[in-house]
Amino acid sequence: MSDEPAAPKEPDTSPHQAARDQEPTERMEPAGTSSSAPPKVVVPRWVQLGTLPVALLGLWALARAAGVVLLIFVIAAVIALMLNPLVKLVYRGGRLPRGLAVALVYLGFFLVLAGGVALLVNPVTTQVKRLQRDVPSLVRSANRSLANLQRTLDKQGIKIKVQEQGKTALQTLQTQVLKRSSSIVSFGQGVLQRVVEAAFGVILVIVISIYMLLYADRIGALVRSVMPPGDGSKDDDFALATQRAVAGYVRAQLLFSLIMGVSAGVGLWIFGVAGIFPDGQRYAVFFGVFYGLMELIPYVGPILGGIPPVLVALFSDPLSAVWVVLLLVALQQFEGHVVAPQVFGHTLRINPLIVIFALLLGAQLYGILGALVSLPVAAVLRETVVYLRRHLVLEPWGPVEPALAGAMGEVPPRPRCPECGAEHAPDDTYCGRCGASLTPRVGAPS
Repeated sequence: MSDEPAAPKEPDTSPHQAARDQEPTERMEPAGTSSSAPPKVVVPRWVQLGTLPVALLGLWALARAAGVVLLIFVIAAVIALMLNPLVKLVYRGGRLPRGLAVALVYLGFFLVLAGGVALLVNPVTTQVKRLQRDVPSLVRSANRSLANLQRTLDKQGIKIKVQEQGKTALQTLQTQVLKRSSSIVSFGQGVLQRVVEAAFGVILVIVISIYMLLYADRIGALVRSVMPPGDGSKDDDFALATQRAVAGYVRAQLLFSLIMGVSAGVGLWIFGVAGIFPDGQRYAVFFGVFYGLMELIPYVGPILGGIPPVLVALFSDPLSAVWVVLLLVALQQFEGHVVAPQVFGHTLRINPLIVIFALLLGAQLYGILGALVSLPVAAVLRETVVYLRRHLVLEPWGPVEPALAGAMGEVPPRPRCPECGAEHAPDDTYCGRCGASLTPRVGAPS
């Protein structure tokens, strides 16, 4: 810094000094920063009229024709976007080969998944078997309660036959519960067989996601070349924005399901210890795991997750069922006002109506898997729309307004002084060069 000249007491207004003063400022603002945003890309009218509708219809027809192939690629893309931040963390700018980083991330992912399944399968299967054995006794207890209710109604002269109807309903319910619980037990015992049956689809998803992770840089460069250019910052990078949206949503959803599942299991266990719902202690692990898994399905998941404990409580004691329902309602309030705002925050940022539409559309097209991947896809579409709105402008069909012309890069010409011809701002009263009045004189030609 010793070679910098001392600041003069009086400012130098020469052109050379002005150029020297401007150079450091230009060097301090590198190209691509947010202070010099790139001009918006103008979509011509002929593209709006013909190409865009045809392209949208073509994409829809391709998606319908692809069928399950599209679902496999979407699931693989969601997994790749979720794991890519971990791959970057392991990769660390080239210290490890990218292929080795992907292999290590996948190995850790499978170890964590296998550990979680190993910890949960045995207690859940044990409690489901116990529930299967206890269903007949629960039905007999419910029938005794119905018989007492029938005697009370008969003493009061109320001619309502609830015992036979209740027995029929309970027998049907017993059959269904035994059938479903047997299915759950057989599923827990035959996990390997079912995995082998679905191995082809699973292997395809894994292989495609691995290739996506290996070529993530090339895919990101291709996406950036197709989309309008950003300002060069990470906040205005489309590929990174979609990755953050999907990875953040998946992490938040898994954490959300874990919190709600543990909360439901602990709450029902406390009810069992306190004697409010004795069976809650016996089946707390199964109820909590099932509730947490159902929380992966937005909106209807909490209702589905609360069905098993309510049914068991209804079999044993209707009053216990009322307490269980109150507990589930309290959990819903805790979920909506505490857990969801803290966990999700601004992760999804999608209108609830669009969320419901995405869920219904995904379920209609691909069933439960479609519903599960519909929200990550909706998050990507939201980031796409936000990015395009920031960097695209449609060519107007009528006269160009000045504000829109500036957004399109078309700056309207500035007015000139009638005396010396110098440009001036539209609201100036006097010319900055010659001092002439810019206010129109009465009777002067416009």
